[in-house]
Amino acid sequence: MLKGRSLIDPMDLSKDELENIFQLASQIMSSPEEFSKVCEGKLLATLFFEPSTRTRFSFEAAMMRLGGKVIGFSEPNSSSVSKGESLADTIRTVSCYADIIAMRHPKEGSAKVASIYSDIPVINAGDGGHQHPTQTLTDLLTIKQLKGSFNNMTIGICGDLKFGRTVHSLLKAMSRYENNRYILISPSELQIPDYIREEVLKYNNIEFMEVESLEQSIESLDILYMTRVQKERFFNEAEYLRLRDSYILDREKLKRAKKDLMILHPLPRVNEIDYSIDEDERACYFKQAKYGMYVRMALIAKLLGVR
Repeated sequence: MLKGRSLIDPMDLSKDELENIFQLASQIMSSPEEFSKVCEGKLLATLFFEPSTRTRFSFEAAMMRLGGKVIGFSEPNSSSVSKGESLADTIRTVSCYADIIAMRHPKEGSAKVASIYSDIPVINAGDGGHQHPTQTLTDLLTIKQLKGSFNNMTIGICGDLKFGRTVHSLLKAMSRYENNRYILISPSELQIPDYIREEVLKYNNIEFMEVESLEQSIESLDILYMTRVQKERFFNEAEYLRLRDSYILDREKLKRAKKDLMILHPLPRVNEIDYSIDEDERACYFKQAKYGMYVRMALIAKLLGVR
């Protein structure tokens, strides 16, 4: 069903296809040794035109745990892009060598361009401030494993909602599930983009409210999705410095939260979650990072059509 396809946007996958990926991820978690050779002879190309730790390592670990191998680069200066090569030519060339591509790029729409010129599946590992579908798969698998459902929840999303591609992708994916309410917490300068507000939330008649206070919102939340203010998206450093500490989750704020609140974060964090929170059982962001590897294992296996 998914063999040979690319994943550019979280909406590229139907709810049934998502469920199939999550089922396979659960099987891999339960019996990893059964999947340790399914990608023998296969190559993943990781093309990271923008810095990354978790996403790149997660993809590489996923492929190697499936028995495959990895080629690629972690910054554009180590590729022919530094010589002026176009993205189209880079993709055409790499698709001659590898079986699947995971690409991160600072420009919105770059992953879609790559999929047009590629003869092999392309996975969008983040394109500027646009989309990050495999982080969304990670988030959804974490919610499924720890909450058991995608419905009937109040979800707070806090921080940089303007440039946060993980936020945009998550809202698009979750828009297909029922009876969820969203509290969007950000300074006015970092509110959700109009296209998400209009085309995703209002179009689907989803209940949401936009506020600036985390303290006044936290007690009603079932899930709190924290994000960092992203320095790399700002053209003005003074503006970044003014906004970077807008929200810091600490023990005092957490006193008002539900006992079964789930705290998520796509990572890396800067200082928006105090380190003392790490020991709280409601902190799920490192579990979330591990689920990311398993869901990428399942996705790679599905797109390559291996068993």
